[in-house]
Amino acid sequence: MPIPTNHAQPVRKTAKENAFSQLQKWIIDGTLQPGEKLNDVELAEALGVSRTPIRESLQLLEVQGFVQMFPGKATQVTDVDRESISDLLPPLAALQALSAELSIPNLTDNIIKKLRDTNKRFAQAVEKEDYFQALKIDEQFHQIIVDTADNSYISSLLVSLQAHVRRLFFHNSIILTEKSIVEHEQIIHLMSTRDGEKVTKVMRENWLRAIDEFHSQEKVNT
Repeated sequence: MPIPTNHAQPVRKTAKENAFSQLQKWIIDGTLQPGEKLNDVELAEALGVSRTPIRESLQLLEVQGFVQMFPGKATQVTDVDRESISDLLPPLAALQALSAELSIPNLTDNIIKKLRDTNKRFAQAVEKEDYFQALKIDEQFHQIIVDTADNSYISSLLVSLQAHVRRLFFHNSIILTEKSIVEHEQIIHLMSTRDGEKVTKVMRENWLRAIDEFHSQEKVNT
């Protein structure tokens, strides 16, 4: 099982938190492939921790549906369920739309600037057809809004949903188009003009449109 050794080491995290976030990242981006068997000794050596935080992390990842543990036998990465996107995106879209509305009272000029700068980087990645990077920047854009909404309940719910959606997008090479760039600009404008009703509509459409694009891409690949 090849394990990267040049990964970034998160700071101010416990060994368990560090192990969990890194293993989840590797599963999401495909470093650890669906169906791959995981060896806790190798993982512990790669992350520079004992086997205890690795085992605890794997248990959490099993609860989230990223790994499946067979006591006394093996632990392996779960398969990617392509059809689950139709179940994942509607609640995610609703929470993202609510975040956009709730963020409006907390907006500052600096946040607006950060959103615009992030969307510029997103546009550059799309124009270069670097869709892997575009997906990462798209998530950063939406995370700024979630952070600005400052609602811990929404944030905690989104963490799990976003992780599964991210995995689906990365494994299935979702292509983000210029339509997303335009929608981001609309979202920024509507938030800055304090139009909560319209921004929730645009935000929801921005996420739900991905379902149709996902299935369209699936037809192309078949």
